[in-house]
Amino acid sequence: MSMTPAVRAILANYESDNPGTKANLARILMQGRLGGTGKLVILPVDQGFEHGPARSFAINPAGYDPHYHWQLAIDAGLSAFASPLGMIEAGADTFAGQIPTILKVNSSNSWAAARDQAITGTVDDALRLGCAAIGFTVYPGSVSFFDLQEEIAEMSAQAKSVGIATVLWSYPRGGDLSKDDELGVDVGAYAAHMAALQGAHIIKVKLPSDHVAQKDAKKPYEGIDTSTQAARVKHVVQACFAGRRMVVFSGGAAKGADAVYQDARDIRDGGGNGSIIGRNTFQRPRDEAMAMLDKIVSIYKGQE
Repeated sequence: MSMTPAVRAILANYESDNPGTKANLARILMQGRLGGTGKLVILPVDQGFEHGPARSFAINPAGYDPHYHWQLAIDAGLSAFASPLGMIEAGADTFAGQIPTILKVNSSNSWAAARDQAITGTVDDALRLGCAAIGFTVYPGSVSFFDLQEEIAEMSAQAKSVGIATVLWSYPRGGDLSKDDELGVDVGAYAAHMAALQGAHIIKVKLPSDHVAQKDAKKPYEGIDTSTQAARVKHVVQACFAGRRMVVFSGGAAKGADAVYQDARDIRDGGGNGSIIGRNTFQRPRDEAMAMLDKIVSIYKGQE
């Protein structure tokens, strides 16, 4: 498949990257039903670490099997599959070459007292398993943020040196941030901007509310339109080097189908690059998940 003008334009924004890294970004951008459009839908399955197996998979027991998630992502025509080391290893041979993978190289768990993550995979693992990218979570606002920044700076530099891309989950948590503040539009845009400054190729953030959390940000935000979710997406994209970096938005906790579809429309209309959506799909029966992903893809293609 020849590369489309939309993908060429995106790759042109990554001026310092070597051909290997750009080729891996192109693998993701040209994959599946959205291939060539510049839009992405990624299936992330790291919830076993973050929430535990029963909370993640008991509602749809097929999800205990890593092959279920690999096959769901492939059959739905998605852009990539993201997961920690063990789940990637469990299907790496069976599904080799069928979908780009993102190795999540740090993780936490639901018992952890600190807003921190441990390194659970390496760039060498990503190379060995044929992954297109590594994924890493940082928590702006937490006491561990500076350590996490230093860890991803080192790992991302290593990944780029061998032609592997970096996806950065940037989730504000900890410090003086309340739960409402974590989703504030100013906080979300700040977190996304820091991920761009950190050198991420693809930035993953949560959809922001219209709340402005920082006292010193209230005056600047008087002149920024945050009245709709699409407008807030547009602002977050603007914060990522005026759209020179790809931004995908988390699907978040389980919600009704109509809310999932409206999120996708708002991401599309705000100029976001797509969705990274896990629980809202794999916790549904397979036929419902396939139907939902089909509609989300159609939304990003402008058909819904």
